[in-house]
Amino acid sequence: MIAVGEHIRVHLFVEPVDMRKGFDGLSALVRAHNLDLFSGELFVFISKRGDRVKILTWERGGLALWYKRLERGTFKRVTSGILQLDKWALQLLLEGLDPRELKRPKRWSPRVG
Repeated sequence: MIAVGEHIRVHLFVEPVDMRKGFDGLSALVRAHNLDLFSGELFVFISKRGDRVKILTWERGGLALWYKRLERGTFKRVTSGILQLDKWALQLLLEGLDPRELKRPKRWSPRVG
């Protein structure tokens, strides 16, 4: 599992991506959407068949590419464009679950004021 910090932004590209793309091809997609490739944020791409995912990010000194293939099932697609995920939704997605279908319990917080 890829380690994701609590405050790292995750961008899910929901249009299918050709998994033959490497660092340069995926970087071009990030730049085409006016996102900062060198921000340290995660850029997530799902294959046309939905069984593969690549995550591109900038780490100290260079780009890093993480690749996962599901042996059964598919990664769940969402709407069009780019979707912001949090750390927990990314973990669910990488397990092949649909983060939109899981309901989080309402958390208690003290009243302010």
